[in-house]
Amino acid sequence: MTTAHTPATGAATGAGGATVWLTGLPSAGKSTLARALARRLHAGSRRVEVLDGDEIRAFLSAGLGFGRTDRHTNVQRIGFVAELLARNGVTALVPVIAPYADSRDAVRARHEANGTPYVEVHVATPVEVCSVRDVKGLYARQAAGELTGLTGVDDPYEEPVAPELRIRTQGRTVAASAAELHTFLAERGLA
Repeated sequence: MTTAHTPATGAATGAGGATVWLTGLPSAGKSTLARALARRLHAGSRRVEVLDGDEIRAFLSAGLGFGRTDRHTNVQRIGFVAELLARNGVTALVPVIAPYADSRDAVRARHEANGTPYVEVHVATPVEVCSVRDVKGLYARQAAGELTGLTGVDDPYEEPVAPELRIRTQGRTVAASAAELHTFLAERGLA
């Protein structure tokens, strides 16, 4: 029987899981990068799940708002699911803003307590670039006064001080960023 502190059978076969948390501003490229990395990992026969923040909000965290307490609760729920998957041999890719350092630190601590590999990746795209990309129209709505509490604009985003990897996406292709992250994980036996 697998316990909270014992890696599942995937780890014994050399295909152990891990959580790769991609944090960054809205429209930084987190989900795009996660999907590109997932394709690479699938090609290498890795078990992979992408825990997209928007999908989690719609199902697991429906009803939560965007205040600090609700954001923390959302991040902890996602972190719990990610750790559970990772502990059972799945690479959990988590493209979620997670704007507060203490929330991300709590997720890391859960992983460390269970001996589950955890990698924090800061998708470091400047807000000026994100606002041009504006995938969901959030920056335009904020500028028009239709939206408040936009992370990195009128709500805080605490950049990671010491992530395992910081990827600068500005002026780079998705393929190049995904290759950098894939190489980084492979060097650590996680890809």
